[in-house]
Amino acid sequence: MSDERFHDLFGGEPSVRGSAAGRVNLIGEHTDYNGGFVLPTAIPQRTSVWLAPRGDRAVRIASAEIDQGAVRAYTLGSERREGNWTDYVQGVTRFLAEEGHRFGGFDAFIASTVPIGSGLSSSAALEVSILNALIAAFGLALDPPTIARIGRRAENEHVGARTGVMDQMAACLADAGTALFLDTRDLSYERVPLPPGAELVVINSGVSHDHSQGDYNARWAECEAACQLLGVAELRDIAIEDLAHVEALPEPLNRRARHVVTENDRVPRAVAAMKANDLAALGSLFDASHASMRDDYVVSVPAVDLLVDIARADADVFGARLTGGGFGGSIVALVRRGAAKAVAERVTRAYASRSGLTPTILVPPR
Repeated sequence: MSDERFHDLFGGEPSVRGSAAGRVNLIGEHTDYNGGFVLPTAIPQRTSVWLAPRGDRAVRIASAEIDQGAVRAYTLGSERREGNWTDYVQGVTRFLAEEGHRFGGFDAFIASTVPIGSGLSSSAALEVSILNALIAAFGLALDPPTIARIGRRAENEHVGARTGVMDQMAACLADAGTALFLDTRDLSYERVPLPPGAELVVINSGVSHDHSQGDYNARWAECEAACQLLGVAELRDIAIEDLAHVEALPEPLNRRARHVVTENDRVPRAVAAMKANDLAALGSLFDASHASMRDDYVVSVPAVDLLVDIARADADVFGARLTGGGFGGSIVALVRRGAAKAVAERVTRAYASRSGLTPTILVPPR
């Protein structure tokens, strides 16, 4: 079907396809741009790109989900921020060329089932899928850390969203059967099997976010200010035993730093709980993470808090939390194995009734 759409739009056939999955972060939120630990896993929803090289430096791109499939165009070497979805593609080609990789113009059709603004890394899935298609089309030699770095530069320096590297690394390396225990400082990682006694439920709250806007970037700036006062390069450098130094910071920097330090401590504890199949401990860490994001980092919103509370009240749920950068988006819940579908349906029914919003069950896939 997408081959036909490509032909309708561009008058030819795609020669390659690139793809990347969305991700749900189990725990470790707002730690990646502070040099800390994260624990994402892949979700079934993906972004795919059908691409064909051209004989010039023109780029023509279209999205199945945005602009009613209208074709947008720009020229390699003349990338500029336009304030729309094409900025992610333009940022990728801008920094791919800046880092010395040779490629030409192309036509590309993009289709995605990763919901935009859901906290499930739709932007990184787009960046990495475009890069994977360009690698295949032009024979580029890029390893996952390089792909992730270029994607992050596109998001940070071209789009203007000061995100960390977790999303791009997850889009490159995460799979559905394991969680990627990633150290964002040195990009070392371990694949940790998901606990056999549990399943995941991921629900989009129906409240979307935009990380290129001010609130997310303000949290980054607050972390930088806390680092300056603490005399460290990154909040990763503050151990959990040194929280007294954090508590002495002025408001709100004390709470912002406290979240990062305690959240970074929760990630390896969550890994240990997963390896031990200790679902009660893992669920408690989910709950503590959400409370910290709500109260210290202040990135939750009332609708998401309600969705988390409804999920926690279910007898088959071990724990639940906001996942992703916040200001809307999705929750992830750890539930008893075999109960995921029923839990998701119960929770979304109650949430829709109480909030008036329309939630979407993303995991398990319907």
